[in-house]
Amino acid sequence: MKEQLIKENIQEKILNEDDDIIHMYEPLELNIDEKYQYIKEGKIFSFFSNLLYYGLAFPVLIILNKIVYGLKIEGKENIKNLQTGAISVSNHVLILDCTMIGLAFGLKKVYFTTRKGSFKIPFVRKLIKLLRAVPIPTKISNKECFVKQLDTALQNGKIIHFYPEKALWPYYEKIRNFKSGAFDFAIRNNVPVIPIVITFRNPKGIRKIFKKKKDVTIKILEPITYKGKYENKKDSAEKLKEQVYQTMQKSINI
Repeated sequence: MKEQLIKENIQEKILNEDDDIIHMYEPLELNIDEKYQYIKEGKIFSFFSNLLYYGLAFPVLIILNKIVYGLKIEGKENIKNLQTGAISVSNHVLILDCTMIGLAFGLKKVYFTTRKGSFKIPFVRKLIKLLRAVPIPTKISNKECFVKQLDTALQNGKIIHFYPEKALWPYYEKIRNFKSGAFDFAIRNNVPVIPIVITFRNPKGIRKIFKKKKDVTIKILEPITYKGKYENKKDSAEKLKEQVYQTMQKSINI
């Protein structure tokens, strides 16, 4: 136990919180300009996207996540009556945790913001686009278009998922510091934030015989809407961020 704590402390000191621990092979380029469609729609695209997601990916991922991760989803009742657009946020601790969050939302469409590098992987880039992945632009000149399209999507009732920790740290069991972007969107569009916490548990029964890593539980917490005074949008977003962070931190420590 003592050695594990020492290892965690060293890890936290060495790693920059913005750095992914896992680095993917990214040989391709992604050209993003002011005309790039972040939220792609249209009848043909929607048909193939829904066919791939609900017809193939959804049923396969239910089985895969159950077998590999023993996935349990708690708190679905907290989004049952969601009638507006929303921002969802979670800790980022598994390569496939976006698939788990998608399963947690069921038939509700979710768009997943992701690092631009994910769109530089052969074949994967086309697949994740159909599965509603949205690349986050790195150039300031492209961010205005990005913000505008996501604002429109939220106002039209879409759900957009952010990883406010930014980087992927596999099987990390604490909540790390948040970036502000997701909460800026929530304040600007007056939509709720849905906190989702990914936690780990020891395998039980026959699974503990052949399973070395822990199983996964997804907890959907109650949506949080900012109810304070709007001194200005930046301060309001910071307060909302802190409220969501503390709510998730409390949940993970129960």
